[in-house]
Amino acid sequence: MRGRTLLRLAAIAGIAGLAACSSTATKNTVSEGNTSTSAAATPPTISSEPFGQVGGTAVDRYTLTSGHGMRVRILTYGGIVQSIEVPDKSGRTDDVVLGFPTLDGYLANNGSGKPYFGATVGRYANRIAKGAFTLNGTEYHVPVNNNGNSLHGGTDGFDQKVWQASPQNGNGTVGLKLQYVSPAGEMGYPGTLTTTVTYTLDQQNRLRIDYGATTDAPTVINLTNHSYFNLAGESTLGIYDQKLTLNADTYTPTDATQIPTGQFVPVKGTPMDFTTPTAIGAHIAANDPQLLLAQGYDHNWVINRGDNTGLVQAAKAQDPQSGRTLTVSTTEPGVQFYTANFLTGTFTGTSGHVYRQGAGFTLETQHYPDSPNHPDFPTTTLNPGQTFSSTTVFAFGTE
Repeated sequence: MRGRTLLRLAAIAGIAGLAACSSTATKNTVSEGNTSTSAAATPPTISSEPFGQVGGTAVDRYTLTSGHGMRVRILTYGGIVQSIEVPDKSGRTDDVVLGFPTLDGYLANNGSGKPYFGATVGRYANRIAKGAFTLNGTEYHVPVNNNGNSLHGGTDGFDQKVWQASPQNGNGTVGLKLQYVSPAGEMGYPGTLTTTVTYTLDQQNRLRIDYGATTDAPTVINLTNHSYFNLAGESTLGIYDQKLTLNADTYTPTDATQIPTGQFVPVKGTPMDFTTPTAIGAHIAANDPQLLLAQGYDHNWVINRGDNTGLVQAAKAQDPQSGRTLTVSTTEPGVQFYTANFLTGTFTGTSGHVYRQGAGFTLETQHYPDSPNHPDFPTTTLNPGQTFSSTTVFAFGTE
């Protein structure tokens, strides 16, 4: 798998039953697609409302409902998933992602310690060592904003942009297509990059994210969603009792600044082993050098995919109390599992609950950190004439 290009010239086909959406031009729309689950099923809906302004530019909040108890709210600012409400095994609905109740909450927390709650991050998700990389013989420098490295695209990444939005309606689905054009040189990255992120919600309570991008000059790209999940509900204390399975036999350990060493290390016999359902907190306090460096889990796992370039299951999380489950499938080669190690009680969430360490976990599907500086990693280079394509599906259920 190492070194294989995962930038494809056409979008990868989705999982069965999750139909592609066709664009509509109006807001406050309601899907009229036929349901395929039962005659009594409620059709999915999409609507929008004003949510404030950024520098004079209007920000909207879109609400997508599945017709089966799931509701997702997405902001045009940062492509942020503000909330995901899903039922538990008893039918009780809770918000299962961390977020802020107002736009001001996101705008006021854009400093060096910002949490990126629910954001679309880019141009380059995760870290680039010392904010530098070489592409076709030219060295590029991007802003350093995390322990001497560049994190999530720099000081003014995609998470701080207002994206153009268009609602989507499909057969039993609703969606929201977002687009942002990043000019050449923005944050030091070469090439004008035109990026789309499409969120699609279906009647099986699956939220699909399709990423696409083109460039007019060689560049690097790595996109992901930075939602923090807490399957017990975002207002509860923490996630250490929730169980996680990762479809990964190896991970990429890091140096003291959380840059990969270039090694691929087996997880077996280490606290990094989630190949079977394991409580997130079972080994998080172990005297392990990697856990001590990150103050918990904040590492990239190498997804077991063999020669499969399509969607494969990367992770499954389950909350024993509520019975809620989250299954993550992706076309990406890696997943960054992070346990909110640096939340210190300074952020108050959508329910008025204060978020502290371990309040949520992320499953950031992506290419490996610092790939532009590691020739043996799957490439993140995008050239003119190519189309970057990536898909991740968050499927919610109960058991």
